[in-house]
Formats: sequence, structure tokens, C-alpha cells
Amino acid sequence: MPSFDVVSEVDLHEVTNAVDQTNREVGNRFDFKGSDARVEHNEAVLTLYADNEFQIRQVLDILYTRMSKRGIDVAALSSGQVQTSGTRATLAVTVQQGIEQEAARKLVKKIKETKIKVQASIQGDKVRVTGKKRDDLQSIISQLDNFGLKQPLQAENFRD
Repeated sequence: MPSFDVVSEVDLHEVTNAVDQTNREVGNRFDFKGSDARVEHNEAVLTLYADNEFQIRQVLDILYTRMSKRGIDVAALSSGQVQTSGTRATLAVTVQQGIEQEAARKLVKKIKETKIKVQASIQGDKVRVTGKKRDDLQSIISQLDNFGLKQPLQAENFRD
């Protein structure tokens, strides 16, 4: 039976490139002269450092711009609260990889609500969709963005 997997993945190499470009731009901008504004990349967590919350927001805006230019959907990023201590401000931004269980259940429910003759099952951090007809699977793929989940979804491993 034909099948495909619905995943939510981000290319971490492109994230590294976007962080490097952001650090270069922050280093060259006049309004950041003399400050220690930067972005550090550690696995799936990005930490932004600056002198105050205003500069954190500017660095975050630069980071989002660089990521979108590199083809990374910024919906895959979740940022916390800005932490200030004295003359330093930090912000942790998490890169979401995989589909969480609750989001996977919502996705399966949305697929069933379409009344298309396919079966969806949760397989770890993926959702596998199987069906008898290829056209049914392709219609589900075209509707992935309309399901209203807050993270980007991709279809991979399409098998006949």
C-alpha cells in the first residue's frame, strides 16, 4: 500500500549558517558597536546575548530574517522570556524537531476529519499515512498546511 511520513524537521546545518550570518551582521552594525551582542548555537538551542531587551529583540529580528532567507520556517522556533540580570540580557530560542505526541494526535484527528480514505498512525515523532490510492495521499499532502498546527510539516518517504 502507498504511504508517506509526515515529519517536522529543520536542517541544523542551515541553522548554523544563519547563526553565523547573524553574528557577522551584528558585529558590523553601528548600533551594536561596543556591546557584546551575539548568538550562540548549542545543538537545538540558540542563546541570544545582548546588553538590554531592546537589543535582544533586534538580534532576534536579524536571526529570523537570516533563517527565512536560508529556507528555514521560523514557526519551528520557539522563544522563551528575556532574562535580564544587571547589564546583561539573554533569550533562549529552541529549534523544534519532530512532532510531539499531542500535536500528532491533533494531526491524525484532522486527517480523519477530511473523510479521505486513508489511515494515519503515530510512529514516534512522525505520523505515517497509508491509503490504497496515490491520489488520496497526494490530496492529504496538499492539505498539510491547512491543518492549523503551529509547526512546519513536511511529507517524506512517499512509497508506492
